[in-house]
Amino acid sequence: MRAVTEDSGTPLRAGSRRRMLPWAVLALWVAVIALAGPLAGKIADVQTNRAVDYLPASADSTQVAKIQDALPGGESTDLVLVYHRDGGLTAADRATADRQAAALAGGHTLTGTPRGVPAKDGTTLMYPVSSTEPGQDDDARKAFVDEVRDVAKGGGGLSVEVGGPGALIVDSQEVYTSLGGPLLYTTVAVVAILLIVIYRSPLLWLVPLVVAGVADALSMAVVYGLNRGFDVTVTGQSSAVMTILVFGAGTDYALLLVSRYREELSRAARPYDAMAAALRGCGPAVLASSGTVAAGLLCLLAADLTSSRGMGPIAAVGVLCALLAMLTLLPALLVLLGRRVFWPLVPAYGSTPGQRRSLFAAMGSSAGRRPVAVLACGGVLLGALALGAFNMPGALKQEDSFTSKPDSISAMETLAAAYPERSTRPITVIAPTDRVAETMAKAGATDGVAAVERGRSGGGWTELSVAATDAPESAGEQATIKALRDGLDGSHVGGPSAQQMDLETADARDLKIVVPLVLLSVLLILIALLRSLVAPLLLVAAVVAVWGAALGIGGLVFEPVLGLKGADPGLPLLSFVFLVALGVDYGIFLMHRVREEALSGAEPTAAALTALRTTGGVIASAGLVLAATFAVLTNMPMVSLVEMGFVIAVGVLLDTFLVRTYLVTSASVALQRTIWWPGKLSRTPAAPGPREPELVRNR
Repeated sequence: MRAVTEDSGTPLRAGSRRRMLPWAVLALWVAVIALAGPLAGKIADVQTNRAVDYLPASADSTQVAKIQDALPGGESTDLVLVYHRDGGLTAADRATADRQAAALAGGHTLTGTPRGVPAKDGTTLMYPVSSTEPGQDDDARKAFVDEVRDVAKGGGGLSVEVGGPGALIVDSQEVYTSLGGPLLYTTVAVVAILLIVIYRSPLLWLVPLVVAGVADALSMAVVYGLNRGFDVTVTGQSSAVMTILVFGAGTDYALLLVSRYREELSRAARPYDAMAAALRGCGPAVLASSGTVAAGLLCLLAADLTSSRGMGPIAAVGVLCALLAMLTLLPALLVLLGRRVFWPLVPAYGSTPGQRRSLFAAMGSSAGRRPVAVLACGGVLLGALALGAFNMPGALKQEDSFTSKPDSISAMETLAAAYPERSTRPITVIAPTDRVAETMAKAGATDGVAAVERGRSGGGWTELSVAATDAPESAGEQATIKALRDGLDGSHVGGPSAQQMDLETADARDLKIVVPLVLLSVLLILIALLRSLVAPLLLVAAVVAVWGAALGIGGLVFEPVLGLKGADPGLPLLSFVFLVALGVDYGIFLMHRVREEALSGAEPTAAALTALRTTGGVIASAGLVLAATFAVLTNMPMVSLVEMGFVIAVGVLLDTFLVRTYLVTSASVALQRTIWWPGKLSRTPAAPGPREPELVRNR
């Protein structure tokens, strides 16, 4: 570029543009945030965390919920008041329970008069309570449950708990609502600490962190717009994952850009010119990697499960907003702050970057000496770890879905212990009103059914409450639900336990559909980027092996170490999508650099080892940041988030420090030019000449 002067025409105008462009970008982002900020604050208003909102529209339990909403009074809030005394309930206890139940009936419009059901051992008394007053309004439902809890009080050895599906919904929503602040603060703190360690600067770490925060606000506003405009389902889980991705992936992109910018400052006199060169160098890599991640995530649109289908575009929005901010706002801020942002290690113009002994050079050399042995040992290790998946706990039950028990879960456990002869969670059957007598008779004669009670009617449908003889979510109750669905033609069978069964069925179906789509889309993108077939297949096989090993480690840790009593049915699918998409992200940086070295005429072994030496530090830093951000989820109060955070964090670390460092490098050395088959590089070495823009250079 020409130098800027004050006494010439074109250079002066160019210099003026250079001074104004960063300010213009900054002003544009200020305007964007001013518009997006109010919308970002509304994302909590559109979150939904009921089990039925996760289900596919075609599920039998979803049909039950929809018909219930249309019955007189609309959606009902079903609660269970649980009175318990270890030594046995006294007459005064029963009088207290009767008085409180009567107070609720007098103060609210209930669907029926609460009647106490005593346990056989005399220690527990339960009162089912149902009301249509709150309807579908979450705030009204919470207010109703809170008022019930204020009325139902114990004391003097009498414990009173409020459980049931309605209480569980409220407790779940409160947990997800409370995630926003702690999740954001913890993520910011973790990323800040890592950036301070990586950059060793009192100021530089703050710039990408602020930019990530801006990207997070923009992504929340965009997701709110998607919900309003296209009815995209937003759950507490998808919102949490989006925030993690914005800070994790966004910081990764920042690390790559800042690393290249620091190097270019030693070659360019002006920060603007250095940033322009940095963007030309690493911009294509960042665009390619983020596009691959977004494409993989959007494959979730093929999922039948509503929550998974919504997770795809929401997570993709997070990645793309992070990309936009890191390629526009971050460069503008760095240019405006100048070289001093790197203080005390300010890169001077004309200086030579210090050469430090590279850990990755030593690791690469060890992999290069015996590539086949290293590759075989690594493959055996990953395979052995994957066997741990067979130790994965069974499907996660509702009572085990929290790391700390809310009131509704405690009530559920008390009921299960006190009423072993019957289920305390009703199965809901929606039957045609003109066949209700026949349906009740068939349901009552079904194996595993203890009682059938008629409820509301409307719109040609009648609601039946079926009590099973087996505990909720047990194999016996599941068999009863299946028998009801097989035997009651024209009826729909739902309720909490049926919803959990439908969730598991949908997750199993989605795993078979989405996994091949993700693999195919990622493979096609890699083939286009690397102009090879073998290298993309190697990268895809590597990330699949990482996913299996990470799940296996989860199976060895979840129950034996962490005490988690079940695994979320959606864990295999979601962890696969994230680990494949994010793992290939790093593979692009490494293999593209190997290809650059090969194009410059380097021999295959030298190309692989040089690529590892020059990209290893940045990729390792990025991997640590991404793993740490997902590890934040392990501190959340929902078991599903803990498990997802653990598996993805472990997978990213395996991918960063084992697969990329040793296995991919060893495979590149072992396969030599075959890795670029059927491209030109597989047949003849490239003649030395002008090199393509480098993706990542040594820090």
